[in-house]
Amino acid sequence: MSAVSTARNVRIAIWTILAVLVAAGLVWYVVSAANKPSPAAPQAVDAQLVREDSHRVSNPVTEKAQLVEFLDFECESCRAAEPLVQELKAEYGDRITFIHRYFPLPGHANSGVAALAVEAAAQQGRYDAMAARLFETQPQWGDKQDSQAALFRTFAEEIGLDMGKFDAAVAAEETKERIRRDIADGKSLGVSGTPTFFLDGQKLTLNSEAQFRQLLDDAAR
Repeated sequence: MSAVSTARNVRIAIWTILAVLVAAGLVWYVVSAANKPSPAAPQAVDAQLVREDSHRVSNPVTEKAQLVEFLDFECESCRAAEPLVQELKAEYGDRITFIHRYFPLPGHANSGVAALAVEAAAQQGRYDAMAARLFETQPQWGDKQDSQAALFRTFAEEIGLDMGKFDAAVAAEETKERIRRDIADGKSLGVSGTPTFFLDGQKLTLNSEAQFRQLLDDAAR
């Protein structure tokens, strides 16, 4: 088998696994939501896809489009998609603004704690570093029922954060409200699982990497 064929088969396998994980995540979300109270969140009557404080992880000189991703750092599908998202960001980030928004799912015991850790790091300008660290280590802490806050604090130390400021940010009601606002916006916009992408305001239904690339190609022109 040629190298090209092998690469194509690997990519097909990744998309198949991702589709299965997304479907499983949606089922778990529905079951969990039916049996577990939703976290307190403001009513997003003025729901916005992008807010002033949304995390822009690319900064094109001339913006042609915006790609918004609602994500959960404990979500296996988000972790599986992350290498491709990073590849696309490197390819299209000079024309498309990539934007991350928090959407911790109720079925993941540490997804909310993870979002708090990332947001606390973001307040020190280290959003990307903490987000990458959590995705890299997800197999270590994902699916655990006990709090992983102490582990996330260790990650914060490892990336050089001011720990006094980090602890204060994690405990602050403003930080929690920041995440609740993303959740409320997501729910009002029809987000029910992760990752969910919106390209220039349109919610995407993705079937393949080729389709994803074509959509970005068209938007970036």
